[in-house]
Amino acid sequence: MALSDEQLVALTVKGDVSAFNDLVGRWEGSLYSFVYRYLGDHEEAKDICQEAFVRAYTHLDGFRGQSKFSSWLYQIALNLCRSKLRRKKSHPTVSIDDREEANPLWALPDTRATPAEATLEGERALAVRAALAGLPEAQREVIILKEYHGLKFREIAEVLDTPESTVKSRLYNGLEALAQALGHIQAEGI
Repeated sequence: MALSDEQLVALTVKGDVSAFNDLVGRWEGSLYSFVYRYLGDHEEAKDICQEAFVRAYTHLDGFRGQSKFSSWLYQIALNLCRSKLRRKKSHPTVSIDDREEANPLWALPDTRATPAEATLEGERALAVRAALAGLPEAQREVIILKEYHGLKFREIAEVLDTPESTVKSRLYNGLEALAQALGHIQAEGI
């Protein structure tokens, strides 16, 4: 029987490093996916995830169990993502290799048979990515956590340190804005 996150935290605090390795193994894929969707860059996502786990490890004795370990970890990663975006906005850079096609953030795996269908799916993914990027940060965060990572409203409220009613409102408003922004897709047949 697998140990709970809280049990692994308690073992880690007592000095069992392998218990923290179990936590990393349990959460690294999900955390990476969240950070990648948030930032849109594989290398930055790897760096942020590594930093989030390092911070979690070094501050584990401060984890009081008032929320789930995963919520606490997501909150650490989210704060790192926000800091990264603030630094980017104050020091913008442009890469020669920066092409939308090379980085479809929310693209689903291509299971279509024909090149035309694959192209259509890629256009849809880019449209969703652009629409999500155009949303206010607070709405985008909630949509990513709820729709892509399946967190419950209560968990999202813990991660964002905001009331559950605010989370629901942000999700509703964000999905409505997303639907409006993507309305042209059906009209254009994309």
